[in-house]
Parts: sequence; C-alpha cells; structure tokens
Amino acid sequence: MNPLLGTLHPYPFERWRLLARDVVPSPAHRPISLGLGEPRHATPQLVKDAITGHLGGLAVYPSTLGDARLREAMAAWVQGRYGVALDPATQLLPVIGSREALFSFAQVVVDPTWRGRPGAQPPIVLCPNPFYQIYEGAALLAGAETAFANSDPARNFAADWSAIAPATWARTQLMFVCSPGNPTGAVMPLEEWRTLFELSDRHGFVIASDECYSEIYFGPEGEPPLGALDAARQLGRTDFRNLLVFTSLSKRSNVPGLRSGFVAGDAALVKAFLLYRTYHGSAMSPVVQAASEAAWRDEAHVRENREIYRRKFAQVTPMLAGRLDVRLPDAGFYLWAGIPPHLHGGDDVAFALGLLAQYNVQVLPGSLLARESRGINPGAGRIRLALVAETAECVEAAERILAYIEKLQ
Repeated sequence: MNPLLGTLHPYPFERWRLLARDVVPSPAHRPISLGLGEPRHATPQLVKDAITGHLGGLAVYPSTLGDARLREAMAAWVQGRYGVALDPATQLLPVIGSREALFSFAQVVVDPTWRGRPGAQPPIVLCPNPFYQIYEGAALLAGAETAFANSDPARNFAADWSAIAPATWARTQLMFVCSPGNPTGAVMPLEEWRTLFELSDRHGFVIASDECYSEIYFGPEGEPPLGALDAARQLGRTDFRNLLVFTSLSKRSNVPGLRSGFVAGDAALVKAFLLYRTYHGSAMSPVVQAASEAAWRDEAHVRENREIYRRKFAQVTPMLAGRLDVRLPDAGFYLWAGIPPHLHGGDDVAFALGLLAQYNVQVLPGSLLARESRGINPGAGRIRLALVAETAECVEAAERILAYIEKLQ
C-alpha cells in the first residue's frame, strides 16, 4: 500500500459531518444547504440535445487528445474571452473536469527522484490559504511538502505571496493559484501576475492557475476577471512558459455531472501532460466531447446564468452585510462572511453548528478550508456560503441566519 495515502487530510465536508454528527437539525425548518459549491441552476438544453444527438459516440474509443473540433471550439473561446491566440493542436488539452486535472498535473510536475540525491530536500508545492483541498492532496501524493500563502483581509482576501520566504521559493516546483478564488472570490490583478511570473523565471517552478469560477462575476459584461493567459499576453509572455490554466464547464454552464474542462498554456507542459494522461486513461467520452463543444461555442446561456447570480447576490449580500463582515466578492458564487466577536466569540464552527441545530441551514466553517500557517488559520472566524440554489431559497436561508444572529444578541 502506498504509505503516502496516510498523509492525506480528511476532506472539509467529511470533517464537517463528523463535527455535526450529534446535531439534531431543527425539525421546524426544511433543510437548506449553502455548504456544497455544486451549481444547481438548470442545465442548458443545447447541452442535453448534443448528448442525445451523439450517442453513437459510445461505440468508439476516444482519443486522449480529443477531437480537433472540440479543441478548436476551446481555442475560439479563449480567443473571444481573453484575446489570446492558442494553437489547438499543441496548447490545449481536454480534461475530465478541472478537479481530476489539477490533481494529476502535480504528478507530472513534481520530481520524485529527490530521495535518491544525497542531502536533497523534498520539493514544495505552494498553495493559497484557504484553498481547494485537491491542491494539497495532489502535492502529498506526489511526495512533495506543502507551503501556504495566507489570504490578506486588507486586500480583499488575496493571497499574500510576499510572506513566502526565499528558501521556500527556491524549493518550489509547482504553485497553485486560484483566481477568482475559492472561497474568497478574489481576482488577481496584473501586477500580482507580473510578480509571480518573475518568481517563476527566477526559480523555475510551474504555475497551475485554477480559473473554474471565471465566468461568474458581478461587474459590467465588458469587464470580466483577468485570467492568467491574458496576463501573460499583456506582459509579453506569449509562449506561456511554465504556465498552465485549468478551466471547466461545471460552473460556467451548470453541468457538474458532465465532468468536462480543458487546460491551456505552455506547449511543453501540454505535451508532457498528454503523455501522462495517455497512460492514465483520461480520455473524454465522444458524447461528452460533443456536449462540451456545444457549450463552449455558446455564450447566451452563460450570460443568462451570470445574470441569475447577479440578481441573487444583489438581494442576499445587503441582507447579511449589516450583521456579518461580508461584501460582494470580485467573482464566484460564494460569500466569505466573518463572524463578529460577540457571536460565539467569533468561532466559525460553533456558529455553523448552532445555525444547523436551530434553523436547519448548512454552511461550511472557514477554518475547515485552511491550514494553520505562520501561527494562524486564515479561515477561522469566517463561514463560506455557497449561493447556488434558487434565489428564493438563498433569501430564506439569509433570513434564517439573521434570525439566528438576533437570537444570539
């Protein structure tokens, strides 16, 4: 048995289930969950039609590289979204959802041979903090150590990369970036990308940019969040060296069960990842490829989806802002809400357990999404609210949260 399996931490939802196992949710209220970040808006009809119209694809083995038409559709989307021209034959690769790709990419990048070199230290995988736990699991199973850049509340919860020691940068082989961030919703500006690219050039590490929330934002339609490929283009890095971007249809098109996304960037990284995936058996079904092509070629359903989130957040955020430390995020579908010190002493777990017991609303304690780093857990004292349900249900959940706060006063 692989001994590194024992280094994995329980997933946040598993930890929450254990914490809440003895809680009896209020029977006077129907259950509402704001805990799981699973899109629950309607799946576009064009995706369903593409699936039923291409069932013949079940009769053939798929190519790991994917159909040329799908890769051309993905490249066209990148061109339209970011103004970045990619070669669909060498700079793009379809993946079975960004989660699987983020995990397996670490196995490609991290050098496992360090153990055979006298005096060698294990490589480091650098993560934001709080973070998507797949980053950590991928690092640990690749035999690396993890290091964390805590979020900075003074900068809208952006990761504080400046706090990372030079010795840590020198050992870093892979860094995960999430922009827009989960759970904070923070979007990295161009100057922050400039700093990371310069560090990557100096130390030779690879940047994996997780951008699965990029199409849910609250600014004007013509001002979407900056992405890593666009930042690289603006900074003259048109070879996208040591950069790979990960994106997905799950949030953009409300198809989490489709398991479809793509990676794009440095052609050398795409080539190495393709080799790994050929052995890994990570080819996308032709049926899913057809549905994915239809989704990537259509923006109307994405605009409609974004508008639903805009209206929802416009209703719920002001309701909670007077009682919790919360504001509209840059992007994404989470509210990252701070618990005032006079409520359970600001304890996020205690607040979440009490809310479940008394009002049958599930939220995720922020401390479960982070690790202690430099003496603090940057998720402590906050809760993550996933506003993925219909607007009326989210508003009802907010009303119950307010009622719970009022009871605690």
